[in-house]
Amino acid sequence: MKILHVIRSADPKEGGPIEGILQRGQRLQELGHEVTVVALDGPNPAYADGFPLNLVSLGPGQGIYGHCADLAPWLVAHSDEFDFISGHGIWQQGVASMGSGLKNSRTPYVVWTHGMLDPWFDENKLKRLKKMIYWPRFLAPVLERAHAVMFTTEEERRLAKNRFRPYRFRQQVVAYGTRGIVGDADAMRAAFLQEFPELQGKRVLLFLSRVHPKKGCDLLVRAFGEVYGQNPDVMLVVAGPDQVNWIETLRSEAQAAGVADRIVWPGMLKGERKWGAFAAAEAFVLPSHQENFGIVVAEALSAGKPTLISDKVNIWREVIAAKAGVVAPDTQAGATQLLRDWESLGAEGREAMSQQARPCFEEHFSVEGSVRDFLAVAEAAIKAKK
Repeated sequence: MKILHVIRSADPKEGGPIEGILQRGQRLQELGHEVTVVALDGPNPAYADGFPLNLVSLGPGQGIYGHCADLAPWLVAHSDEFDFISGHGIWQQGVASMGSGLKNSRTPYVVWTHGMLDPWFDENKLKRLKKMIYWPRFLAPVLERAHAVMFTTEEERRLAKNRFRPYRFRQQVVAYGTRGIVGDADAMRAAFLQEFPELQGKRVLLFLSRVHPKKGCDLLVRAFGEVYGQNPDVMLVVAGPDQVNWIETLRSEAQAAGVADRIVWPGMLKGERKWGAFAAAEAFVLPSHQENFGIVVAEALSAGKPTLISDKVNIWREVIAAKAGVVAPDTQAGATQLLRDWESLGAEGREAMSQQARPCFEEHFSVEGSVRDFLAVAEAAIKAKK
């Protein structure tokens, strides 16, 4: 099968959506399928060297929505070369261009919302108004012609229901996951600790995601100061790309909380450095305000690490059911409660929870389940189009 993904950016720094495409795509290629990504990052993007899937980079897309006049004509010219197409991020130019670019195509397509219909985004009333105007004219027709609109959890689908009108399209909840940890965990842990020797012999909590207000990093820094301010044996690693120049503000928060010397800021971690950070940590923390899935949570579980997450991470019910983590609201009190609850388990309780992490990953979040569901949807779409 020849599969095409359409996305605003294929830069790994953009986080979850492209990471999901990469994880699933590599497994699909191993199974004999051909996977291509068309992105709007402009010619010769820095990440292209070593990109594991076929890449077509148009643009660059302009503005936050990635307007690109080249995309719709490219889809008109090339869409029939593929058996199945996935569009990612409903407010982005990529999905909007699918309306005209695929109008006369024989190739079926689906659209992934990636949490972009979550009520959390209503905090900006002006953006909400713009979306209400944009939806019926430009987006609803694209969604209605799709074989399905894809949600990665039932919670995501529930939160999105009837957010905009008209809301007439086929909805599909599919498994979403990752390949998980690869390599020698002990060796990667040792290498990470050698790079950051101040973590040697310490208990380590890990945040690994974009450093962005949506992720609740400020809540975590303040909560860490409150719970562990007098415990020098516990360190916090805040890893990830700083896309909004926020780290200096967070450093000031850490200074005010009295824990500036016990937080490590390694930037974005990839490959063995990322897995080394997971291996060195005793738990992963993500007090996010909104996550339709949270692929990094699945990665933590794959590494056998309990996850301390907010109830706005849409896989929290699976984590709690498996006794593989702790959940609290996405507030300052909630972030503090996450760390207090973790500490109150004691060494024996924390170890017991660690033993549940990997089984939780294997049951719910492995790439095999994601590939299985994806192929089932693609095959059904192709059959229905004939």
